Amino acid sequence: MIQHVVERVRRADQVSRVVVATDDETIKAAVAAFGAEAILTRRDHPTGTDRVAEVAVHLPAEIYVNVQGDEPLIDPSTIDDLIAAMIEDESVQIATPCVAIVHANDIMDPNIAKVTRDFDGNALYFSRAPIPWVRDRNESVAARHWKHIGLYAYRRDALLEFPTLPPGELERLEQLEQLRWLENGYRIRVVESQYDAVSVDVPSDIERVEKLLAATRNT
Repeated sequence: MIQHVVERVRRADQVSRVVVATDDETIKAAVAAFGAEAILTRRDHPTGTDRVAEVAVHLPAEIYVNVQGDEPLIDPSTIDDLIAAMIEDESVQIATPCVAIVHANDIMDPNIAKVTRDFDGNALYFSRAPIPWVRDRNESVAARHWKHIGLYAYRRDALLEFPTLPPGELERLEQLEQLRWLENGYRIRVVESQYDAVSVDVPSDIERVEKLLAATRNT
């Protein structure tokens, strides 16, 4: 699975180096076996962002992209879009994608994080609840709901500061680490994407993802 992730990230035009950050020697050895680079990190990181921040201490770069190891179908063009958003606007410290929700059941699903944005495309809030909430159901309202995709790009200074930021009440309640940025005054640019994440969260997801991978190879 990690090999699929690495190979797809390598296809992003804006990415110059791909490194697997892990706290497991077995994973590091497996990555080396298929010819990729891995770095061993501490075991006590509470979030993936903290782990990437440790990598950033040792590997200087202007922009870092955090891709989860359970995303074997990650879209290279979405990675490029995040990086492009940061290159075009140097004030952007953090960027992340969203995709329009097309299935009504997903709006109410607490396992799917939703996001709302301001007029400049910056995140107003992330929530497991349905946001925005349509109060008047008697009127014809064309509300759009956006799913947050757990892919992040950071500038180095912001990334290195993340482990020092205090977690807030909203992060604790929603259990969404991206809220820590908002609670500490950071802006997050949210980039629209056509990519809808299909990750491997539980064993039953494997068969579905393998079918999608096979379909991708045959197209």
